[in-house]
Amino acid sequence: MNDNNTIHLYHPTSNDGFAVNRLIAESPPLDANSAYCNLLQCTHFTDTCMCAKLDEELVGFVSGYLIPSRPETLFVWQVVVAEAGRGKGLASRMLREVLQRPICNKIDYLETTITPSNESSWALFKRLAENLGAELNVSVAFEKKEHFHGLHESEKLLRIGPFYNKHR
Repeated sequence: MNDNNTIHLYHPTSNDGFAVNRLIAESPPLDANSAYCNLLQCTHFTDTCMCAKLDEELVGFVSGYLIPSRPETLFVWQVVVAEAGRGKGLASRMLREVLQRPICNKIDYLETTITPSNESSWALFKRLAENLGAELNVSVAFEKKEHFHGLHESEKLLRIGPFYNKHR
């Protein structure tokens, strides 16, 4: 049983899909996905995704997957923490827990994309790279004009790795 300050981390299931969808929709600047997309994340990618609950309320979610053409790379799609879960290091904890899972034993890199204005995500992934003792490289992933027809900020690709300490 959890007390009021204990956050429980676990593999998502289909029962989490709708709550994940709502959490992301209520957490700008994240891009909202369809409920179906979040259901697929919670079922097809359960081994590389993470849910966090506080008092039976979903307060955190990490979505990620191994890139099919580069299975040594974990791509982190989204990290979201509700107000009730903030200030507890939950985003970092969820990412590190995913990296500890057996499916990630052979990964050498973590990638994600971040818009230039998303300061909290920049801080999270810079801190993660430092804590892992890994390089962080930044390049262009998707351009505002070319890929988003001017309707969305450009996305920068962050590549963390290689990981020398496989036991993280």
